[in-house]
Amino acid sequence: MQIAELILEAKQKSKAAEKYLYDIYAGRMMTLCRRYVKNPEDAEERMLNGFVKFFYALNNFKYENDAAVYNWIKRIMINECLMFLRKQQAFKMVSESQAENVALDEDLLERLSTKEIFEQIVQLPVGYRTVFNLFVIEGMTHVEISKELGISTGTSKSQLNKARQLLQKNIDNKANYYAKQQQQ
Repeated sequence: MQIAELILEAKQKSKAAEKYLYDIYAGRMMTLCRRYVKNPEDAEERMLNGFVKFFYALNNFKYENDAAVYNWIKRIMINECLMFLRKQQAFKMVSESQAENVALDEDLLERLSTKEIFEQIVQLPVGYRTVFNLFVIEGMTHVEISKELGISTGTSKSQLNKARQLLQKNIDNKANYYAKQQQQ
């Protein structure tokens, strides 16, 4: 069944169509939520709340193409995660003066699997992780991030740079561990 047909049926409150849509997108949305929310149970709750909001607001959605459906669900999930993080008041932002430009070593990144990189991102402190995800993964600008999170653009830049520093350090540690393993 096509996404367009499923959307039409779900708008008419077809539980089967809703389940089918959920099954199509749930895996990717859970991965998305896990990038923002460290605890798997909290991430799953964000995802489920996001789907409830998606189905509730579906009548306001005008289908254009499958990518538009995916992007809309994705935006709902990101907003759900950001609202959760705000409620947790877990953003520990550092001052602008602490910002340093640090680039991740591309060579090291190539040696790590996607899973290992994801694990390193999830381990970042929540403020760093959120800005990193929005900038690097979602492609938002610092101006957009500052509006979305209610922080200054300088703080957004600082958080991104701190995230990069910490990722670089953790990736270096991982690379050193692998190098020692190969020598034995």
